[in-house]
Amino acid sequence: MKPIDVQAVQAALNRFVGDDVYLHLETTNGAYAAHRFGQPMAVCAYIRNGRVRFERAAIAGNRPYRVGLKMENGWIYAEGLTDYEVDEKGRLLLAGHDDEGRLAVALQLSRTPWPMSAMEEEA
Repeated sequence: MKPIDVQAVQAALNRFVGDDVYLHLETTNGAYAAHRFGQPMAVCAYIRNGRVRFERAAIAGNRPYRVGLKMENGWIYAEGLTDYEVDEKGRLLLAGHDDEGRLAVALQLSRTPWPMSAMEEEA
């Protein structure tokens, strides 16, 4: 992954507009946070292979960034994004990493379902 280039990410988002795509969205402060920082609880949200269609996509902010996907009846939204990659399969991977490189948020788009395991990814 590399630091977000707003124009490159916007162009990548635009390639998915109007199509059925598979979404991976994850946010977490991680179980480590509860131990290390004395937080009362770890929190996480996770969706894998949510099939969505959006009519508009936008990236905004100034490191970290936020991405919004406008659907017919609602929004998908991720904030705290710092890095991105378009892989060899044309999938867009966006992530937000903290100062120590730990994953805090991920938003990923694909035209095919995301693998459910590392073994499936390698196949």
